[in-house]
Amino acid sequence: MKYRQLGQSDIRVSLICLGSMTWGSRNSEAEGHAQLDYAVDAGVNFIDTAEMYPFPATKETHGDTEAIIGNWLKKRPQRDQLIIASKIVPSAEYLSHIRAGRNCLDKRNIESAVNASLQRLQTDYIDLYQIHWPERDTNYFSQLDYFHAPEKDGVPIEETLQALGEMVASGKVRHIGISNETPWGVAEYLRVAERLALPRIVSIQNPYSLLNRTFEIGLAEFAHREAVGLLAYSPLGFGALSGKYLDNQKPEGARLTLFGKEYPRYSGDLGVSTAARYTRLAHEYELPPAQMALAFVHSRPFVTSTIIGATGMEQLAANIASIDVELPKALLKEIQKIHSRQPNPCP
Repeated sequence: MKYRQLGQSDIRVSLICLGSMTWGSRNSEAEGHAQLDYAVDAGVNFIDTAEMYPFPATKETHGDTEAIIGNWLKKRPQRDQLIIASKIVPSAEYLSHIRAGRNCLDKRNIESAVNASLQRLQTDYIDLYQIHWPERDTNYFSQLDYFHAPEKDGVPIEETLQALGEMVASGKVRHIGISNETPWGVAEYLRVAERLALPRIVSIQNPYSLLNRTFEIGLAEFAHREAVGLLAYSPLGFGALSGKYLDNQKPEGARLTLFGKEYPRYSGDLGVSTAARYTRLAHEYELPPAQMALAFVHSRPFVTSTIIGATGMEQLAANIASIDVELPKALLKEIQKIHSRQPNPCP
């Protein structure tokens, strides 16, 4: 395994982070524990979860993923050797079951969310606590256009950061991060932290893959120069870069087979055709398509860790093995050619 520094903290995290959002829905607790055992034995020390998991989020399963991790942690003696990351959600209509739908990013909600996550995780502290997405209305979750809506700004970042600072001061949280953020959001978190001597964000968890390199446009330089490293999620573009959907295949139980209508950017013509180009390129170089896609993300200097998820052990093993794949320069040039012809087909 390879490790990289988490922002300006004293923590080194594995270049592969184990995602968990299927545990409690598409994966049982036993399967989640088996994945954790395998990943940790392979050198993974970084585990990512969220209060809203598993996905899809429902009232009945809310918090089950954290509880599954907590039951596993209870059996492991090496809590101090693991980096556990979780997230708080802001208000959203489909998450009205969380804190009675009043889950804004203020002190009361942050303290309540942290305490609930600690209880489910059966631990005294969370190593990295993240804002799952901005409370303000901005361009994230594939929305590229920006329309200023000050009436939807929500809790100011300064107030959110002060509340997170109290969690750090209490010892319940070691470090803080953001997710699905914009360049302005990163700049504001850094500016407020410096002005008020509050904890500095150490990471940003945003989508990044061969099909979506929008992070490079306004955020990669921030991540690199300011040590707010990218925790890249959806590195396989919802599985589109695995090759399993090539030639209109619809594998039973696969994510796009189940949720393709909810995520049309990955199942639309542009996404499908571009994913096919990358898949065929991987085959030309005798590489598994998923490993090529993951190796590309690993190779970016602004990436701190790549978040992988798997529903089966064979898939998990192959994804972790991508850590040993070095892409030749000729292949990287071919990747860039495809990207130049059709940049970011699935933002």
